[in-house]
Amino acid sequence: MYPCGQCRAATVGPDGRCATCGVYQQQLNQQPQAAPPPYPYPAAAMPLPVGGVDLRRGVRIALNVLLGVSVVVLLLLFTAQTRQREALADILDGGLTLGGADAIDDADDFVASMTILRYVTLAATATLWVIWFRRARINAEVFAPGTHRKSTGWAVGSWFTPVVNLWFPKQIADDIYRASAPAGPQSAPKGLLNAWWALWVASAVCGTISSVMYSTANARLRTGGYAESSWKDDVSALQTSLNVGAFSTLLLIVAGVLAILVVRQLSGLQERRALAGPQAGAPMGGMPYGAPGYPPVQPGPGAGGWGGPPQNPYGNGPAGY
Repeated sequence: MYPCGQCRAATVGPDGRCATCGVYQQQLNQQPQAAPPPYPYPAAAMPLPVGGVDLRRGVRIALNVLLGVSVVVLLLLFTAQTRQREALADILDGGLTLGGADAIDDADDFVASMTILRYVTLAATATLWVIWFRRARINAEVFAPGTHRKSTGWAVGSWFTPVVNLWFPKQIADDIYRASAPAGPQSAPKGLLNAWWALWVASAVCGTISSVMYSTANARLRTGGYAESSWKDDVSALQTSLNVGAFSTLLLIVAGVLAILVVRQLSGLQERRALAGPQAGAPMGGMPYGAPGYPPVQPGPGAGGWGGPPQNPYGNGPAGY
């Protein structure tokens, strides 16, 4: 006999049961085990991969910083282009003078320096952009395998391939949005993405037109000089090309701001999609989105009791949308 750990009565029998309160002593000695954290994991653990999805935020933060720097550089470039256009307007109004020539030279130097700075920031931003975009594409494959129109390699190559870079990246982004939408592909928000892409393409088209117009007008001025009777027409054409170029820069500034919002929106969608877990009817395969890593492994016919090919809540390919 020894005292009970519950009621302290000295009525505990050989079997460990207290005759007074009826509590077995081994029950009191058992320590409660901490329950494992349920899936999905808390938001504090999100920087680590979850279910094969890479949600680390370092590249995204660096990309947003570089996008912001690029917007500032583009604003400076737009200011330089404005001075350049004003100098040409002064020549058209008062003719070519020594002061006007100096103003044009200063404006040209300002534009040249800002253009170089723009290409430096563009190279750095483009590098981080394709890294982030490819990671988003890989995550989307984990969410909805087999529903994408382009392979993971095109998530990088589509940006640098002439002609197809006008629509391949947008198709890939559309598929990523549909796969990452927590409430299903039909709920994917597309307004911000569409606006950003439209401004991006419009800026590229206007920039190309401006470059062709500027090269033509500048060549005519260098050939004919300011002594010919048509020099005002050539300067006017040059000014028009600069107007188109400044409009292209302005579109690119707005597109840069929207790009920051697109990165934030898509990253948020993928985080919420990962935390939501598999949708109803999605094959689990022992993991939230199938086997860990990439590409996700799906059970084949007859594997683990499956009677046919695995089904995916997003459908099988573009037709499933």
